[in-house]
Amino acid sequence: MVESEVLARNPLGDPARRPLYVYVPPGINEEGEYASIYVIQGMTGQLDMWLNRNAFEPTVIERVDELFAAGECPPAIIVFVDAWTSYGGSQFINSASTGRYMDYLCDEVVSFVDSRYPSAPSREHRGLTGKSSGGYGAMVVPMLRPDVFGGLASHAGDALFEACYLPDFPKTARILRDRFEGSWEVFFERFKSAETLDFELHGAPLNSYAMGACYSPDEKNPGKALLPFEVETGRLVEEIWERWLAWDPVRMAPEHGEALASMKRIYLDAGKSDEYYLDLGAQAFSRELEKLGVEHTLDLFEGTHMGIQYRYPGAIAELAKALAV
Repeated sequence: MVESEVLARNPLGDPARRPLYVYVPPGINEEGEYASIYVIQGMTGQLDMWLNRNAFEPTVIERVDELFAAGECPPAIIVFVDAWTSYGGSQFINSASTGRYMDYLCDEVVSFVDSRYPSAPSREHRGLTGKSSGGYGAMVVPMLRPDVFGGLASHAGDALFEACYLPDFPKTARILRDRFEGSWEVFFERFKSAETLDFELHGAPLNSYAMGACYSPDEKNPGKALLPFEVETGRLVEEIWERWLAWDPVRMAPEHGEALASMKRIYLDAGKSDEYYLDLGAQAFSRELEKLGVEHTLDLFEGTHMGIQYRYPGAIAELAKALAV
């Protein structure tokens, strides 16, 4: 468990004491130093979900174990990080409405791991990877904190916001109008008392509000979000939408060329049929990297947004090779 100072008294009242999974591969020499790879989750992801099993498939932890047991890449410390919030996720950035989750990851979790495990305490031997919102964090955090991470891998990370987020705005407006009296307060009251997460009913509003809490927090009302569309009509609110766009990895890349160029490995992938068009986001981010002359790999495969846990070991192996001590 990590006792976080930066998450203490966060606006949502979420726990400051957070669980952490640390995987140490077989054959590790406690006196040596090894690369460390931090794995972060998508929206609504909680730490114990890494132990979930789909029928006839190994868990993600078992896949990682198979990777290192096979000896196909150098050993590395694998760290599974919890950054859950009451809205379902933090995007791994600092926000006045959710908390300082980038500081938590970069300053507290990394320090915790380096002080207790044989991980090399330098950015040249430290990587970040994740899927969806975790893939977003894997792109953005190394741009903003290249002092901490020297490599990144993103599976279908949130990018090209007009493709992945805009479609949810009119859908959310309709759902609020027809099922929740046009009110966010009513939505959250009923959502919290619901017996189950109905993704068709709750998914778009929850995701839109959670992203707003990260990208456009309401500074005057801690814990609340400003939304980039009118609830009554779904019409775009340009000034708030611009705040979101400033957090788009595609638009951030040109301003962080030096940080991106310093990465020892950048690996991107996405399914060609991703429901949120994050394959297009990966391509758009890749194009920005090409303009900057930054070496990277983009792999578009046959698949959707779901059921791609099998992609994790390949990306971890790429980072382990590039970041090896």
